[in-house]
Amino acid sequence: MNTRLRCIGVSLAVALLATGCVSTGNVAMKEQTQQSIDTHIVKGKTTKQDITNAFGSADSVSFTDSGNEVWTYRHSKSKPMARNFIPYNFFSQGQNIQTKELVILFDGKGVVSNYTFRETANQTKAGIAE
Repeated sequence: MNTRLRCIGVSLAVALLATGCVSTGNVAMKEQTQQSIDTHIVKGKTTKQDITNAFGSADSVSFTDSGNEVWTYRHSKSKPMARNFIPYNFFSQGQNIQTKELVILFDGKGVVSNYTFRETANQTKAGIAE
């Protein structure tokens, strides 16, 4: 019986370690806030090189119809909900997801003409009860 309890304990410990936080995207965005972004970017002054120095390479680059460049930076962090760790819980599981996104519009000279930064908090849910 003692061996069985030990096996269950080890299994639970492994499950807890395997279902920890997950981060994806641009690491430079991880700690950014609206205030910190505002200190790095000045419309009409900040250049592409300044942005690259501050945040690294963009996660995606696109172009507007008029040919202006748009750079997008993203970072997401997900944490499992506490109810995921209830043994034999098949009814309700989920993740809390925090996403940060910075979108920068450059003019034809490679200078920031506009930008937006947003943080969103979402949840994903799964299971029979969801």
